[in-house]
Amino acid sequence: MRVVIDTNCLIPSIPRHNPEYWLYLSFRNKDFDWVISNEILLEYAEKLEEFYSQNTAELVTSILSTAANVIFAEPYIKWSLIKNDPDDNKFSDLAISANANLLVTNDRHFDVLKKLPFPTVKVISLKEFQEIMGY
Repeated sequence: MRVVIDTNCLIPSIPRHNPEYWLYLSFRNKDFDWVISNEILLEYAEKLEEFYSQNTAELVTSILSTAANVIFAEPYIKWSLIKNDPDDNKFSDLAISANANLLVTNDRHFDVLKKLPFPTVKVISLKEFQEIMGY
């Protein structure tokens, strides 16, 4: 299963004591393929450094850069489907271009994608993804 994961789902999955830590465990167990672009990896690094530390950002991006179940892809079309927060388009564009099965986010700006007949993007919350993954 190919999955694009929004930064707002990655950040809480880092500390072992957080309920969202299951995301890291599922990734480590290679339960899904994490689809990432260079632009998204840069955002992950920036936000992880702001939220945690430079060391945490470097560790996480290093893991994501070398893991066997990470697929690097670049969007070849900029759809610009999310008008309320254009910065979120990098995730939807990647999900479409990489033919991802799911885009996982807790951001309501992505709800606009649920109403589009084309291009189709299956957007789900982190909680819904947890249920699918059986954690």
